Amino acid sequence: MQFDVLDQRMRVFETASDHCVSPGLYLVARLDGRSFTHLTRDQQRFAAPFDKRFRDLMIETVRHLMECGFRVVYGYTQSDEISLLFHPNEDSFGRKLRKWLSILAGEASACFTLHLGAVACFDCRVSQLPTLENVVDYFRWRSESAHRNALNAHSYWALRRTGLDAKTATQALLRRSIAEKNELLFQQGLNFNELPAWQKRGIGVYWECYAKLGHDPRSGETVTTTRHRLIVDHNLPRSEAYDLLIRRLAQPEIAATG
Repeated sequence: MQFDVLDQRMRVFETASDHCVSPGLYLVARLDGRSFTHLTRDQQRFAAPFDKRFRDLMIETVRHLMECGFRVVYGYTQSDEISLLFHPNEDSFGRKLRKWLSILAGEASACFTLHLGAVACFDCRVSQLPTLENVVDYFRWRSESAHRNALNAHSYWALRRTGLDAKTATQALLRRSIAEKNELLFQQGLNFNELPAWQKRGIGVYWECYAKLGHDPRSGETVTTTRHRLIVDHNLPRSEAYDLLIRRLAQPEIAATG
Protein backbone atom coordinates (compact mmCIF):
# COMPACT_ATOMS: atom_id res chain seq x y z
CA MET A 1 0.00 0.00 0.00
CA GLN A 2 1.34 3.45 -0.92
CA PHE A 3 2.32 5.60 2.04
CA ASP A 4 0.08 8.51 1.06
CA VAL A 5 -2.96 6.22 0.98
CA LEU A 6 -2.05 4.62 4.32
CA ASP A 7 -1.36 8.05 5.86
CA GLN A 8 -4.76 9.34 4.78
CA ARG A 9 -6.55 6.28 6.15
CA MET A 10 -4.84 6.28 9.54
CA ARG A 11 -5.07 10.03 10.24
CA VAL A 12 -8.84 9.70 10.37
CA PHE A 13 -8.49 7.86 13.68
CA GLU A 14 -6.49 10.76 15.13
CA THR A 15 -8.80 13.53 13.97
CA ALA A 16 -12.30 11.99 13.91
CA SER A 17 -13.16 13.35 17.35
CA ASP A 18 -11.34 16.70 17.05
CA HIS A 19 -13.20 19.62 18.56
CA CYS A 20 -12.46 23.21 17.55
CA VAL A 21 -13.78 26.00 19.75
CA SER A 22 -16.07 28.43 17.96
CA PRO A 23 -14.99 32.07 17.55
CA GLY A 24 -16.46 34.53 20.01
CA LEU A 25 -16.01 32.38 23.10
CA TYR A 26 -13.65 33.31 25.90
CA LEU A 27 -11.20 30.52 26.70
CA VAL A 28 -9.70 29.80 30.11
CA ALA A 29 -7.33 26.88 30.65
CA ARG A 30 -6.92 25.41 34.12
CA LEU A 31 -3.92 23.25 34.92
CA ASP A 32 -3.58 21.17 38.08
CA GLY A 33 -0.57 19.39 39.48
CA ARG A 34 -0.91 15.60 39.36
CA SER A 35 -0.22 13.90 42.71
CA PHE A 36 1.31 17.11 44.04
CA THR A 37 0.43 16.24 47.63
CA HIS A 38 2.82 13.31 47.39
CA LEU A 39 5.37 15.43 45.52
CA THR A 40 5.37 18.36 47.93
CA ARG A 41 5.01 16.55 51.26
CA ASP A 42 6.72 13.19 50.78
CA GLN A 43 9.27 13.65 48.02
CA GLN A 44 10.34 17.29 48.34
CA ARG A 45 9.21 18.08 51.89
CA PHE A 46 8.11 21.63 51.22
CA ALA A 47 7.07 23.62 54.28
CA ALA A 48 3.38 23.38 55.20
CA PRO A 49 0.95 24.90 54.67
CA PHE A 50 2.70 27.37 52.32
CA ASP A 51 6.22 27.38 50.98
CA LYS A 52 7.75 30.36 49.15
CA ARG A 53 9.95 28.08 47.06
CA PHE A 54 6.91 26.18 45.79
CA ARG A 55 5.10 29.48 45.20
CA ASP A 56 7.98 30.74 43.09
CA LEU A 57 8.04 27.51 41.06
CA MET A 58 4.37 28.01 40.23
CA ILE A 59 5.00 31.64 39.26
CA GLU A 60 7.83 30.64 36.93
CA THR A 61 5.53 28.07 35.33
CA VAL A 62 2.83 30.69 34.79
CA ARG A 63 5.35 33.08 33.24
CA HIS A 64 6.56 30.36 30.91
CA LEU A 65 3.02 29.50 29.80
CA MET A 66 2.37 33.15 29.04
CA GLU A 67 5.46 33.30 26.82
CA CYS A 68 5.37 29.92 25.07
CA GLY A 69 3.43 30.96 21.97
CA PHE A 70 -0.18 31.49 23.04
CA ARG A 71 -1.61 34.97 23.59
CA VAL A 72 -2.40 34.83 27.30
CA VAL A 73 -3.65 38.07 28.83
CA TYR A 74 -3.87 36.90 32.45
CA GLY A 75 -2.31 34.11 34.45
CA TYR A 76 -3.45 33.18 37.95
CA THR A 77 -2.08 30.65 40.40
CA GLN A 78 -3.07 29.42 43.82
CA SER A 79 -2.01 26.22 45.55
CA ASP A 80 -1.01 23.75 42.78
CA GLU A 81 -3.29 25.14 40.08
CA ILE A 82 -2.90 27.63 37.25
CA SER A 83 -5.60 29.45 35.28
CA LEU A 84 -4.87 31.16 31.96
CA LEU A 85 -7.16 33.66 30.23
CA PHE A 86 -6.50 33.88 26.50
CA HIS A 87 -6.80 36.87 24.22
CA PRO A 88 -10.32 36.85 22.70
CA ASN A 89 -8.83 36.48 19.21
CA GLU A 90 -6.34 33.74 20.05
CA ASP A 91 -6.65 31.10 17.31
CA SER A 92 -3.51 28.98 17.57
CA PHE A 93 -3.93 25.58 15.90
CA GLY A 94 -7.36 26.63 14.67
CA ARG A 95 -8.57 26.60 18.32
CA LYS A 96 -8.29 22.81 18.23
CA LEU A 97 -8.69 21.63 21.83
CA ARG A 98 -6.55 18.50 21.67
CA LYS A 99 -3.58 20.61 20.63
CA TRP A 100 -4.15 23.22 23.34
CA LEU A 101 -4.59 20.63 26.10
CA SER A 102 -1.55 18.57 25.20
CA ILE A 103 0.79 21.51 24.58
CA LEU A 104 -0.17 23.47 27.69
CA ALA A 105 0.08 20.40 29.95
CA GLY A 106 3.41 19.47 28.38
CA GLU A 107 4.86 22.99 28.66
CA ALA A 108 3.80 23.32 32.30
CA SER A 109 5.13 19.89 33.24
CA ALA A 110 8.47 20.50 31.51
CA CYS A 111 8.97 23.96 33.03
CA PHE A 112 8.14 22.92 36.57
CA THR A 113 10.28 19.79 36.28
CA LEU A 114 13.32 21.70 35.04
CA HIS A 115 13.10 24.30 37.82
CA LEU A 116 12.38 21.74 40.55
CA GLY A 117 14.92 19.17 39.43
CA ALA A 118 12.41 16.33 39.84
CA VAL A 119 9.62 14.98 37.67
CA ALA A 120 6.31 16.85 37.97
CA CYS A 121 3.19 16.57 35.87
CA PHE A 122 0.15 18.78 35.15
CA ASP A 123 -3.19 18.01 33.58
CA CYS A 124 -5.20 20.58 31.66
CA ARG A 125 -8.82 21.41 30.84
CA VAL A 126 -10.36 24.35 28.98
CA SER A 127 -13.52 26.26 29.90
CA GLN A 128 -15.43 27.81 26.99
CA LEU A 129 -17.14 30.89 28.38
CA PRO A 130 -19.77 32.73 26.31
CA THR A 131 -19.75 36.09 28.12
CA LEU A 132 -17.42 38.48 29.90
CA GLU A 133 -19.51 38.01 33.05
CA ASN A 134 -18.69 34.29 32.94
CA VAL A 135 -14.99 35.18 32.82
CA VAL A 136 -15.33 37.46 35.85
CA ASP A 137 -17.27 34.76 37.71
CA TYR A 138 -14.62 32.17 36.86
CA PHE A 139 -11.78 34.15 38.41
CA ARG A 140 -13.87 35.17 41.42
CA TRP A 141 -14.61 31.45 41.87
CA ARG A 142 -10.90 30.56 41.86
CA SER A 143 -10.12 33.47 44.19
CA GLU A 144 -12.78 32.34 46.66
CA SER A 145 -11.38 28.82 46.39
CA ALA A 146 -7.93 30.17 47.29
CA HIS A 147 -9.35 31.87 50.39
CA ARG A 148 -11.17 28.73 51.48
CA ASN A 149 -8.13 26.54 50.85
CA ALA A 150 -5.86 28.88 52.82
CA LEU A 151 -8.15 28.90 55.86
CA ASN A 152 -8.52 25.12 55.78
CA ALA A 153 -4.79 24.52 55.29
CA HIS A 154 -3.75 26.78 58.16
CA SER A 155 -6.45 25.29 60.40
CA TYR A 156 -5.43 21.74 59.53
CA TRP A 157 -1.80 22.35 60.43
CA ALA A 158 -2.82 24.21 63.57
CA LEU A 159 -4.60 21.05 64.70
CA ARG A 160 -1.66 18.89 63.68
CA ARG A 161 0.60 21.04 65.87
CA THR A 162 -1.60 20.16 68.85
CA GLY A 163 -0.69 16.50 68.35
CA LEU A 164 -3.63 15.27 66.25
CA ASP A 165 -2.88 12.82 63.46
CA ALA A 166 -3.87 13.53 59.84
CA LYS A 167 -7.18 11.64 59.94
CA THR A 168 -8.34 13.13 63.22
CA ALA A 169 -7.40 16.67 62.20
CA THR A 170 -9.28 16.30 58.92
CA GLN A 171 -12.40 15.01 60.64
CA ALA A 172 -12.24 17.77 63.24
CA LEU A 173 -12.28 20.45 60.54
CA LEU A 174 -15.48 19.07 59.05
CA ARG A 175 -17.38 20.16 62.15
CA ARG A 176 -15.94 23.68 62.40
CA SER A 177 -17.42 26.86 60.93
CA ILE A 178 -15.37 29.65 59.35
CA ALA A 179 -15.58 31.62 62.60
CA GLU A 180 -14.40 28.61 64.60
CA LYS A 181 -11.44 28.08 62.28
CA ASN A 182 -10.43 31.71 62.64
CA GLU A 183 -10.71 31.39 66.42
CA LEU A 184 -8.59 28.22 66.34
CA LEU A 185 -5.84 30.08 64.54
CA PHE A 186 -6.16 33.12 66.80
CA GLN A 187 -5.69 30.92 69.86
CA GLN A 188 -2.38 29.77 68.38
CA GLY A 189 -1.27 33.35 67.81
CA LEU A 190 -2.17 33.56 64.12
CA ASN A 191 -4.51 36.23 62.78
CA PHE A 192 -5.78 34.95 59.44
CA ASN A 193 -6.55 38.47 58.24
CA GLU A 194 -2.91 39.43 58.62
CA LEU A 195 -1.54 36.60 56.49
CA PRO A 196 0.16 37.58 53.19
CA ALA A 197 -2.38 38.32 50.46
CA TRP A 198 -0.83 35.74 48.09
CA GLN A 199 -1.72 32.95 50.49
CA LYS A 200 -5.36 34.04 50.76
CA ARG A 201 -6.09 35.30 47.24
CA GLY A 202 -3.50 33.74 44.99
CA ILE A 203 -1.11 35.47 42.59
CA GLY A 204 -1.81 37.20 39.29
CA VAL A 205 0.52 37.63 36.31
CA TYR A 206 -0.30 40.07 33.53
CA TRP A 207 1.28 42.27 30.89
CA GLU A 208 2.02 45.96 31.24
CA CYS A 209 3.25 48.50 28.71
CA TYR A 210 6.27 50.63 29.56
CA ALA A 211 8.39 53.20 27.79
CA LYS A 212 11.98 52.26 26.99
CA LEU A 213 14.64 54.74 25.94
CA GLY A 214 16.82 53.72 23.04
CA HIS A 215 19.29 55.09 20.50
CA ASP A 216 18.56 55.48 16.80
CA PRO A 217 21.89 54.74 15.06
CA ARG A 218 20.73 56.47 11.85
CA SER A 219 19.84 59.82 13.37
CA GLY A 220 21.86 59.63 16.55
CA GLU A 221 18.80 60.69 18.50
CA THR A 222 17.37 59.20 21.67
CA VAL A 223 14.02 57.56 20.95
CA THR A 224 11.28 56.15 23.13
CA THR A 225 9.66 52.84 22.27
CA THR A 226 6.81 50.93 23.89
CA ARG A 227 7.60 47.49 25.29
CA HIS A 228 5.65 44.85 27.18
CA ARG A 229 6.68 42.98 30.31
CA LEU A 230 5.08 40.59 32.75
CA ILE A 231 4.05 41.86 36.16
CA VAL A 232 3.71 39.44 39.09
CA ASP A 233 1.04 40.70 41.48
CA HIS A 234 1.29 39.25 45.01
CA ASN A 235 -1.38 41.57 46.34
CA LEU A 236 -4.41 41.15 44.09
CA PRO A 237 -7.40 43.39 44.80
CA ARG A 238 -10.60 42.02 46.31
CA SER A 239 -14.28 41.98 45.40
CA GLU A 240 -15.38 44.62 42.87
CA ALA A 241 -11.83 45.87 42.35
CA TYR A 242 -10.79 42.37 41.29
CA ASP A 243 -13.78 42.21 38.92
CA LEU A 244 -12.62 45.44 37.29
CA LEU A 245 -9.10 44.08 36.83
CA ILE A 246 -10.42 40.95 35.11
CA ARG A 247 -12.73 42.98 32.86
CA ARG A 248 -9.85 45.19 31.79
CA LEU A 249 -7.49 42.31 31.07
CA ALA A 250 -10.16 40.31 29.22
CA GLN A 251 -10.67 43.21 26.79
CA PRO A 252 -7.10 44.08 25.76
CA GLU A 253 -8.09 46.39 22.91
CA ILE A 254 -10.28 48.48 25.20
CA ALA A 255 -7.58 48.53 27.90
CA ALA A 256 -4.98 49.68 25.37
CA THR A 257 -7.11 52.59 24.16
CA GLY A 258 -8.34 53.52 27.64
